[in-house]
Amino acid sequence: MKFVTSNRKMSLCFSSPLSGFLSAFNSKVMNKVEFLFVWIFTMIFAIANAQVGTVTLSGMVKNKADRLALPYVNVVVKSEKDSAFVTGVMTNEEGRYSITNVKPGNYRLVITLMGFKNEEQPLFVGSLSSFLDIPVIELEAAATELEGVTVSAQAAGISNRLDKKTYTLADNISQNGGSVLQSMQSLPGITVQDGRVQLRGNDKVAILVNGKQTALTGFGNQAGLDNIPASAIEKIEIINNPSSKYDANGNAGIINIIMKKNKQEGFNGKVGFTAGLGSLWLRKENLPMIRPQYTFTPKINPSVSLNYRKDKVNVFVQTDNLYTQTLNKNEFVTRNYADGTVIHSQLKRNRNTNFLTTKAGLDWNMDERNMLTLSGMYGSEKIIDRGDQPFFNGDMSQRLRLWQFLEDELKTTAMVTASYQHRFKEPGHVLNTSFNYTFHREDEQYFYDNYLSSSTGTDAFKLLSDEQVYDFNIDYVKPFKYGRIETGVKLRNRNIPTNMDFRSGVNSVLDMQAGGWADYKELIPALYGNYVFENEKWEAELGLRLEYVKIQYDVNPDHSTYKSDGYHYTQPFPNMRLAYKLNDNNKVSLFYNRRVDRPNEVDIRIFPKYDDAEIIKVGNPALRPQFTNSIELGYKNTWKSGYFYSAFYHRMADGTITRISSTVPGSTLIYAIFQNAGKSYNSGLEVILNQKVSPVYSFNINGNVYRNQINAFTVHNLYPRPNTFSADRQSALSGNFKLNNNFRFAGGWDAQLTAIYLAPDIIPQGKIQSRFSMDAGLKKSVQKGKGELFVNATDVFNTMTVRRKIDGLGFNYTSNDYYETQVVRLGYSYKF
Repeated sequence: MKFVTSNRKMSLCFSSPLSGFLSAFNSKVMNKVEFLFVWIFTMIFAIANAQVGTVTLSGMVKNKADRLALPYVNVVVKSEKDSAFVTGVMTNEEGRYSITNVKPGNYRLVITLMGFKNEEQPLFVGSLSSFLDIPVIELEAAATELEGVTVSAQAAGISNRLDKKTYTLADNISQNGGSVLQSMQSLPGITVQDGRVQLRGNDKVAILVNGKQTALTGFGNQAGLDNIPASAIEKIEIINNPSSKYDANGNAGIINIIMKKNKQEGFNGKVGFTAGLGSLWLRKENLPMIRPQYTFTPKINPSVSLNYRKDKVNVFVQTDNLYTQTLNKNEFVTRNYADGTVIHSQLKRNRNTNFLTTKAGLDWNMDERNMLTLSGMYGSEKIIDRGDQPFFNGDMSQRLRLWQFLEDELKTTAMVTASYQHRFKEPGHVLNTSFNYTFHREDEQYFYDNYLSSSTGTDAFKLLSDEQVYDFNIDYVKPFKYGRIETGVKLRNRNIPTNMDFRSGVNSVLDMQAGGWADYKELIPALYGNYVFENEKWEAELGLRLEYVKIQYDVNPDHSTYKSDGYHYTQPFPNMRLAYKLNDNNKVSLFYNRRVDRPNEVDIRIFPKYDDAEIIKVGNPALRPQFTNSIELGYKNTWKSGYFYSAFYHRMADGTITRISSTVPGSTLIYAIFQNAGKSYNSGLEVILNQKVSPVYSFNINGNVYRNQINAFTVHNLYPRPNTFSADRQSALSGNFKLNNNFRFAGGWDAQLTAIYLAPDIIPQGKIQSRFSMDAGLKKSVQKGKGELFVNATDVFNTMTVRRKIDGLGFNYTSNDYYETQVVRLGYSYKF
């Protein structure tokens, strides 16, 4: 959420079409609902885990007379309906057995050994645990019945727990060859606005890579998503209701990016190359007397993945490079003032980016119960921005000012990970430990030329930030007859020293007293416990995470406005899921979660950012965490050729983090500063329909309608001068719609057509208009399935223009951003 205000006015950055839906919610009712679900949670207990498609059963067989282990006993799984043989094994010399790949269904377990009477009983196994530990079975001279086993298969896309959606990027034909951010735009439940990912209209999203926060995507933010090559990614998980084993950050949910890793026997790999062009024509001509905007921008993405596995060792390496030229921004603005003054301006930014990522590692199976993995990742992101921002009078007869800038930025990331796993005798009974070290350097330089009617000035600044993060984790998993327990500890130590050097020239607009140094320090130890239970009709997943957080932000004592600040807390973060299986194809789930959004270092960074001539962004060291309670009711119906999913959700946040903008007397500059704005609410309905119509055609429809509200609040801005802002209660309604059409033709041809509609949204002091785009892709399997060719186009009709209207105190303006959205790509990959 965002707010922009003059000194006296503000509007809420919430969405809005389809007025009236969900308007029945008011804060009094929601407070009662919040209390009810917190009470329900405390009366039950805590945990979560992952959906599985097959289950491993394990246990032990003994002689009842002397309680000694019995080797070579036949353990057979039979169908409960007709007693047909399904699978079976023999116990080993220790009397233990392990049966893998048990498919969903009801079973009977039969244990036989010559000289002993048969043992048989029904046993239930659900889909929430990959491993089940069957209690010890004792054989005697009489037949008995064992309890039975039920396993539910995982439906495509949405997990049987209804908490997670999983999408393979190889199936995303219309977005192949681009960045991770671009690939996410067509996925159900995700929208992208101003370069940030939103889940259900909320951008408070935690981004993970292989289940961990990394500097590649930012610790607590979304940095770098538009530059990570999609060719390095295997699949993306959208987790709307995370369990307590995940970090508590991110109230909207988690997006987990799973990178590619091969484990096939012998030497194998995959190579690929993609080339593309964007900005195929000028959508709108530049204003006079500025440098040309980028056209026919090249996109080049080579990639290689190699793997060698033999005996106990698996070695892997993945390298991807994404080079792009992009018309990153091309915004035309007309401002109208109360005194009749009209000003036209354009902010154009030509961007060159090169992002290299390399991941390599070694898996060593020391013996049947112990494995060690060592891996490293290196990322280098080089960005060059050349920008122009001219200002003209109302009839375009005079250029009032020209602001030109050059940004030269290099981001370097290095990560080293060591992980160890001990597998106990019982399958699924494991102990995992891991250590991760991350180094991330941000080296940024800006050069500004300020052309006025009578003079020219040149300014510059240099920012250097070195981030170091140490993560240590211990995780323990123990399966039981009807579920499993997970527990673990985590320790994070993070340090970010930052230095800003301003260099002023003639007619400087820089705040020279706002430079210097600052040091961000973060310490987070955490403890969690998860438990899952399942029988034939009911499921319960409950968890509790306890986090201690200490943040200290030390500021240069000579800073003109801000002083050193910080905070600490010890807080519980519970989660709960209760589910009822109506039958094999229908399930209802109820979720409760408590989560937090901790301010990222960039949100509290004290140094003003001048990438716009008249809108200055500044951090706030006094910013505090936003705590959110959420509830959700989900329903899923599956059938042979598809499924229907729906979820009603409601979030209640306290200490809402939003950006508030204000001016000071005697200046036209706008200062945008993060603040805690009080209580807010987000309610909505999400629906997904997935259907295979024929062997040739299938589709996926995703719709989301939501309502946002924030209560009245008052905040105090300190920079550049103290001022107070107050706002009444605000609310807005919005939504989005996506349709993915998939075609599978004879001869190895596949096609995809994606349509995306985003409804009008409330934004700072105004509204953003509706947006629509259509993407298309075609791929062909060649070389006996080892090769693949594809061609695609994003925003086929070049319709994705961002149109805004802003109303301020004494002025209003309209803006149209014709940034680059249409790109055509051609690619080839080969597996060996």
